[in-house]
Amino acid sequence: MSSKKLHVLINSLENHINQYEVANSKISKATVGWHIDHSCKVINQVIITLQSSDPTLYKNDFSFMGKLFFTLGFFPRGKAKAPKNVKPPETIIKGDLVNQLHLARTNIDTIPNLDKNAFFKHPFFGDVNKKRIYRFLELHTHHHVKIICDILKKK
Repeated sequence: MSSKKLHVLINSLENHINQYEVANSKISKATVGWHIDHSCKVINQVIITLQSSDPTLYKNDFSFMGKLFFTLGFFPRGKAKAPKNVKPPETIIKGDLVNQLHLARTNIDTIPNLDKNAFFKHPFFGDVNKKRIYRFLELHTHHHVKIICDILKKK
């Protein structure tokens, strides 16, 4: 696994920054900016958690649901709620999105230097280690890029 696909997805998020205020309630309760902000917060928070994790505490307890979604290559819409620490603020500011995208790119580039058992605990999937992190971040980010594209389609 590499960061190439993830960087392509980050570029896609960046390409939609100018439309951050666009909404389409038929597709999502949230704006394009909300999805960009949330995607960046997940990338940044997950990687920060990996960086500070204790690899000796990693448990290979990746769930059946995690294996299923990783194999199918998508997350279903509207089934999960964003945890508080990765929820966007009430008011989204374009400059904050730009800063978060820059930080996401920087953080992604640190993944190769992490211990193989650096991990974060996902509420449904269990411990997600370095081996699975690119796939998780790709699936999650792609999920939100697809929502953004659907929001931006003619209403």
